[in-house]
Amino acid sequence: MILKKTSNILTTTYKELSIQVSLSGLSFCILDTLHQSIENLAYKTFDPAISPEELPDWLDGLIAEYKLSETAYDKISIIHNNELSSFVPKDIFNDKHLADYLKYNVKILENDFIAYDELKTSSMVNVYVPFTNVNNFIFDSIGEFEYKHTASILVENLLHKAPKTLETVMFVNVHKGHFELVVSKNSKLLLYNRFTYQTKEDFIYYILFTAEQLQLNPEHFSLYLLGEIEEDSDLYKTAYTYVKYVEFGSNYNNFTFNSNVGPVANHRHFILLNSF
Repeated sequence: MILKKTSNILTTTYKELSIQVSLSGLSFCILDTLHQSIENLAYKTFDPAISPEELPDWLDGLIAEYKLSETAYDKISIIHNNELSSFVPKDIFNDKHLADYLKYNVKILENDFIAYDELKTSSMVNVYVPFTNVNNFIFDSIGEFEYKHTASILVENLLHKAPKTLETVMFVNVHKGHFELVVSKNSKLLLYNRFTYQTKEDFIYYILFTAEQLQLNPEHFSLYLLGEIEEDSDLYKTAYTYVKYVEFGSNYNNFTFNSNVGPVANHRHFILLNSF
């Protein structure tokens, strides 16, 4: 969805800005579209998680620290990372009944604004509640932008970019305190869900529970890990103990990274790097 503001910028800057917002952290990156290079990328985590009301203040600090409002961009994207979303088949989608798609899955309030993303590469719509105060703040401080939900970016790009296979595969995109889980077969979505975790036992429980519900044998299916996870972490070691085929996934893009960004593991920042 796009929030528009009249702009007098007529020149192309070849720069795009993407900001991801969640209660457990903020992150952003700037893409030089002319050279397909990431100019800057940074993230901040919150421990413990903050409230939605605190997000604009933290965003204000992020924007000031990295002087994000001092540059003109051809495109600005805001990514809402929360659990308030649900996928709906396009065949039964009606934009006059958005609340009905959420009320049985997530807690919504009567005055919540509900948005939706249409996935271009599959016949689904993601209905969700964005952080409205974040949208208002960004609109006032930076200007016109597009916004999407993390689940839309994750699912659409995995189905479109990941290698096609007739085998069922599981992708787990790890954040601090939660992760998104996508199961696909031959580029078709079988399941999407989001889980919170505190321990490595929580983490592997949800993976194995999902596999059991889909009748997937941990000795046979492939598990691809994305996001904030490394080979020497307890999460990785636990997953490798219980699932036979575990490896890191890929961001499936060819961006280079400026020297000030430093090396970035190919499985990290999947949402940010596929939001352009």
